Amino acid sequence: MKTQLPLPEEQKLAVTYRVEPGCLGPQGVDYIDDFCIFAEKAVAELDSDFVRWHITPRHDKTLPEMAYSVANRKLSHDKADQYLQVFGKSLEAFEDHVQGECVSLINQFFDR
Repeated sequence: MKTQLPLPEEQKLAVTYRVEPGCLGPQGVDYIDDFCIFAEKAVAELDSDFVRWHITPRHDKTLPEMAYSVANRKLSHDKADQYLQVFGKSLEAFEDHVQGECVSLINQFFDR
């Protein structure tokens, strides 16, 4: 099956990435909202043919760091992995890449 890219918005994988304020240092709580806005704009084009990004502060540690959905339906990690495999990616590699991007974005955020 050939997948036509870019996908319509409702078929894209919605990725919610929750960033803990502590990632931004001891005063991270003062910067987290601005950082999330900055980071979401910076990653908007990353895999944008099949991913929609939502980067938000992780104030509630009971929520997972990353969550996935398609058409407002939550996906388990296994289902998210199956979705990404259609595009030749694994969930583990995808999450590693996102976390690496976050580190880079933190540096960029404080260097501006």
